[in-house]
Amino acid sequence: MRIFLTLFVLFGSLWGAEPIPTMNFQLSAPDTPQQLVTSLNVLIALTILFLAPSLVLVMTTFTRFVIVFGFLRQALGTQQVPPTQLLVMLALVLTIFVMEPVGIKAYENGIQPYLQEKIGYEEAFEKSAAPFKDFMIRNTREKDLALFIRIRKLENPQSISDVPLSVIVPAFVISELKTAFEIGFLLFLPFLVIDMVVASVLMSMGMMMLPPVMISLPFKILVFVLVDGWNLLIGNLIASIK
Repeated sequence: MRIFLTLFVLFGSLWGAEPIPTMNFQLSAPDTPQQLVTSLNVLIALTILFLAPSLVLVMTTFTRFVIVFGFLRQALGTQQVPPTQLLVMLALVLTIFVMEPVGIKAYENGIQPYLQEKIGYEEAFEKSAAPFKDFMIRNTREKDLALFIRIRKLENPQSISDVPLSVIVPAFVISELKTAFEIGFLLFLPFLVIDMVVASVLMSMGMMMLPPVMISLPFKILVFVLVDGWNLLIGNLIASIK
């Protein structure tokens, strides 16, 4: 107790000798148009950083990867192995690998000229979004794209630049969901066959009380390892992206 009192008196004396620094936050109107542009640029940058996780979900292949990995874990019946954090990080790493050329192209076409003050903000946004729009269009079904164009009552677009992002993004998301579920169904089939075979053998042996999942799990893991499942799965996932 004496030690705490001594420290308290010591810090109190220091605070009394030296004034505590203060911080003042004031909002004032910009004096020049350049100050307004700078403030707006900071606001836009903070908004993009805030929305970055959502943009990764809806404008990249992250959704496809993470859903397929979830289906794989359910098909294997390994409960929490691999852990969710590892599957999410693997999906994120693969997404960066796939989207890197698109991001580089967007930076070179739009962001870099804007930073060099060669083009304006609107032109920079259009040129930066063009590679992502092209990527999403290639991986979007025409049926899904037509659905949202019909909902918005838009005319049939003549080129990719005529399709707004507000139409491409939702169409791309539901296309990715459909593709991920199709791959997940194909993943389930071989493991389902193993479960059915094990259940039939156990029933024929009269072992009704023994859970078939407990017996089939080692066989499913063995088959997955023997066929080099991770290599096949990731290779085909990336190959399915146009």
